[in-house]
Amino acid sequence: MDLVIGPLDLPSHVDEALAVQAAAFGLGADEVAVRRQIVLRHMTYPGARALGATSGGRLVGFVYGMPNDRTHWWSTVVEPYLRAQGHEDWLDDSFVITELHVHPRHQNRGIGRGLITRITDTAAEPRSILSAIDTESPARGLYRSLGYQDLARQVHFPSAPRPYAVMGAPLPLRRP
Repeated sequence: MDLVIGPLDLPSHVDEALAVQAAAFGLGADEVAVRRQIVLRHMTYPGARALGATSGGRLVGFVYGMPNDRTHWWSTVVEPYLRAQGHEDWLDDSFVITELHVHPRHQNRGIGRGLITRITDTAAEPRSILSAIDTESPARGLYRSLGYQDLARQVHFPSAPRPYAVMGAPLPLRRP
């Protein structure tokens, strides 16, 4: 496989990235349109950066994140859940993995691992946090293998049909 992982100008490739996310999550056109605006807004935040994985010149996976800011929407939603578990301090000095998606035809090949480890390797923060659907899944298994642990479970985001778990790991991530 001629896989290349490197910096991604996400605003210029937002539609390609969202096509990967739609395939991975089964999103419809309306949801993609909403997420498009969110991604473009996120990429204007200080410290936001993205990496892409290409194969044969096509985007097959991407990750983006940023230093956490307690005023961002995600933080305001997860804060009460983290506080209830005694983990509110994870909202400070953390790099958030905002989105990580690999096209289903390219999963289980180490692409997700390569994307998340490379983006966190350049983080100035001492730890990383993320949210994932709160079910046992290959994604949650990947995160655990890298050192992420559950900080809060059954986190409910407005309009999300399923609950999420918030996970955190010290940086650098553990290499199996």
